[in-house]
Amino acid sequence: MKSLFDNVSFKCSKLITKSYSTSFSLAVNMLAPSIRDGIYSIYGFVRFADEIVDSFHDYDKENLINDFEKEYYKAMEMGISLNPILNSFQHTVKQYNITDDLIQAFLKSMKQDLTKSAYSTQSEYEDYIYGSADVVGLMCLKVFVSGKEQKYEQLKNEAMRLGSAFQKVNFLRDLKDDNLILNRTYFPGIDLDSFDENTKNAIIQEIEEDFKIALQGIIKLPMEAKFGVYTAYVYYRKLLKKLKNTPYHKIGTSRIRVSNYTKAGLLAQSFVTYKLKLV
Repeated sequence: MKSLFDNVSFKCSKLITKSYSTSFSLAVNMLAPSIRDGIYSIYGFVRFADEIVDSFHDYDKENLINDFEKEYYKAMEMGISLNPILNSFQHTVKQYNITDDLIQAFLKSMKQDLTKSAYSTQSEYEDYIYGSADVVGLMCLKVFVSGKEQKYEQLKNEAMRLGSAFQKVNFLRDLKDDNLILNRTYFPGIDLDSFDENTKNAIIQEIEEDFKIALQGIIKLPMEAKFGVYTAYVYYRKLLKKLKNTPYHKIGTSRIRVSNYTKAGLLAQSFVTYKLKLV
């Protein structure tokens, strides 16, 4: 039965989310059950594409990402894919009216990671972030507002700023690995050799402004989505605070994390804030 296969497909997307990101999985669990599958399927799609360009070093990455794209569009056309991640994602795309320009922008940024190692201008940097993060936020927003176009347009800018903030935090946290393992530099004109405390603080100030604007959108989200998104927001704010309190030279030589114990405390804090209707 097709419905059984679809159910298995969404479970696979959930498994991908839990396996690759305990933090994001925790946030998704705080969403209303009615929208969790949609977010799991989006995460599964973007995670697989990201893994292709970041992790599969012993394989032909270009062929893999091109095949992944072709199989997605084949799934859209046929209404089914034997790749369960693509099968669940195409259902979500259709159900919530996720437009193709978002998919194409995302895939464009993923493909850039195959050939581009540095972003020398602000325009290049912003274009990459739009495709790799902002559009993912917009895909999720489509699910959060149940595909309602008017509400989507109202919250579009804030959703993009939240996606940007998350991505920039990741860039700052992963500065060492991006430079030394993947040979990539995302911040314009900045690498491990030129990175210093002033540079770090300027990046953090930029991220804090993104978070400030994003919070205004979180407040306006439907109840089904608000707590989950706010939980993710609080987690990333905590991670940014740790980066802010870490000397610049340690960011370049180690990976900053939030402990599971701290995550539990942040969840409790988020729940109290949410229940008191402070957000």
